[in-house]
Amino acid sequence: MNVPDTASQFNDPAVRDLAWLLFSPGLLNALHAGAPLARPVAEDERERTLQWLAALDRKPVALHAHVHKPSLKRLGLYAEALLEYFLQHVPGARLIAANVPLRSSGTTLGEVDFLLQSARRERLHWELAVKFYLHIGEGRAALSDYVGPDLQDRFDLKHDRLLNHQLGLSARDEFASLGFEGPWRAELFVKGRLFYRRESMPALPSELAEDHLRGWWMTVSEWRESKGDGAFAVVPRLSWLSERSLFKQDAEALKLDAGTLAKLTSPVMVANYNRTGDVWSEHSRGFVVPDEWPERALHYARLTTT
Repeated sequence: MNVPDTASQFNDPAVRDLAWLLFSPGLLNALHAGAPLARPVAEDERERTLQWLAALDRKPVALHAHVHKPSLKRLGLYAEALLEYFLQHVPGARLIAANVPLRSSGTTLGEVDFLLQSARRERLHWELAVKFYLHIGEGRAALSDYVGPDLQDRFDLKHDRLLNHQLGLSARDEFASLGFEGPWRAELFVKGRLFYRRESMPALPSELAEDHLRGWWMTVSEWRESKGDGAFAVVPRLSWLSERSLFKQDAEALKLDAGTLAKLTSPVMVANYNRTGDVWSEHSRGFVVPDEWPERALHYARLTTT
């Protein structure tokens, strides 16, 4: 069973997103990630976890109460809430703490995402990151060539902070004083999707997993020239995780059209749909960006940091 099939067997969008978070390929290559990678579902736990998700899909009310809160307006917070619910309720694992702030002399040093005990009784520290980066440039890619759509985030910078700051928080003396008995095995939990310009597929940097989820991106002008009779709709930010189908009424409300593009000042995630009757089934996913965005993105990718 491939990843899209794993999530698509569930009807409830939040359950689908949780299945995507658990079963989608990670963005990082285990051999070159720089740290151990989290395994939320071991192979011998797969069927039991799918059965648990199926039961949750039939009665998702408790999950909705946990993740559909006014305070969870950011995609990262929504993903954290999904994973927290899983660790609180799935058989085997035990959540010890989530979002533990670490302070020293009144200064906040950082926050530990998750402390848990696995089914194998391992004491784990997970740092979760769910990222959607667009590749800019040509030739062999580097992590710095993957930039956030708002040009305020870059894969190399995020990776460096995870390795050299976040993962080390649970090993600090200040953290031991909080009463969470270690030692903790710190692991990266990095999911998401990387987007490539149409007709472009660079040689990957060693840090990236070969099987990572992919999408496309194009400028407004390129989209207008290539869209043909395709059906495209905007993907709201909190729906960026799993693929999903839409009923015609919902799809029409989100439909990408000339009016949307005329007001476009920053990249927007869209999905390309196949239409069968009143149901729109997602075929592919990408970003449409303003015509001047690639030049600004390339400049951001080439910026050095200190």
